[in-house]
Amino acid sequence: MNDRATALAALLIRNFNDAPMDSFVREPLYESKGARLARGTAAKKLGASVDIVAPGKVTCPYHLHHAQEEMFVVLEGEGTLRVAGEMLPLRTGDVVFIPAGPDYPHQIVNSSTRPLKYLSISTQESPEICEYPDSNKFMAEAAGSRGRGFDVIQPKQPSVDYWQDEP
Repeated sequence: MNDRATALAALLIRNFNDAPMDSFVREPLYESKGARLARGTAAKKLGASVDIVAPGKVTCPYHLHHAQEEMFVVLEGEGTLRVAGEMLPLRTGDVVFIPAGPDYPHQIVNSSTRPLKYLSISTQESPEICEYPDSNKFMAEAAGSRGRGFDVIQPKQPSVDYWQDEP
């Protein structure tokens, strides 16, 4: 490839089979390997990652997004989609669509005895509010001009009055 083609490939193409993966373990439920694929690309509104979940484990807590949509493509293995209080079977080739909003809290569980590999694709909306129904907390984040500009995770609690502690 010429220099321009090489530069374009670096901005536009990622191969998830070649991506260096980070391991994550938090006993007793969480164990996975994953690679964020969109970082360093020309993408502005899309995120993508490849995740491999150990048997009997999950990658993240049960949650819902108020702004971002997500799509999951099962590449290898079997598991379970925990969504809206139900448990739905997943297998190789399944494509899962999760719209934003409170109707679809979700989590992918590897309920099998073999690794579960899937591709995650999401819109990168900002600001974003993410809720965690199992732990009754939320995360609020907003991107700044140089990356994340605001990020807080805390328990949900009764709201304060708009004017509380204001002069």
